[in-house]
Amino acid sequence: MENNRFLDTYYRALALIGIAVVLSSCSFLKISILHDPLTPEEHINLGVSYEHIGELDAALREYNTASKKLPIAYLYMGNIYFRQNTYENAEKYYKKAIKQTQDPRAYNNLAWLYCLTDTRLQEAENLAQKAVGLSPDSSDFKDTLHKITEKRKQKP
Repeated sequence: MENNRFLDTYYRALALIGIAVVLSSCSFLKISILHDPLTPEEHINLGVSYEHIGELDAALREYNTASKKLPIAYLYMGNIYFRQNTYENAEKYYKKAIKQTQDPRAYNNLAWLYCLTDTRLQEAENLAQKAVGLSPDSSDFKDTLHKITEKRKQKP
């Protein structure tokens, strides 16, 4: 009888230890994604969606992820910083986009940033001319160039 009582206690203790191990292992559960299922283009599209609903931090994360393989994402990052009036960051990312993509939108947006902040107007005009040269059919780029040119004429 004494032997059975010892075995019952032993099995109970073993069961409790087993339960404790199982429960504690649940708290250490960690999910790691080794392969990103989204393409860089899909990250940009997701970022645009976040941007449309005002989730700018989430959009920046998506654009940052995309930028590792798709440098045009720098343009989108610059646009968010521009929208947040964080002009130094916007300038930094527009310059990265220009350097890595030569996209006329990056030239135009950096020119517009300089125009709005009333700084580097000669450089802004040069950037706007480059944007128009790369995309001569864009009325937006021509409008940016025209506004910068007019602003420079008004400056003494």
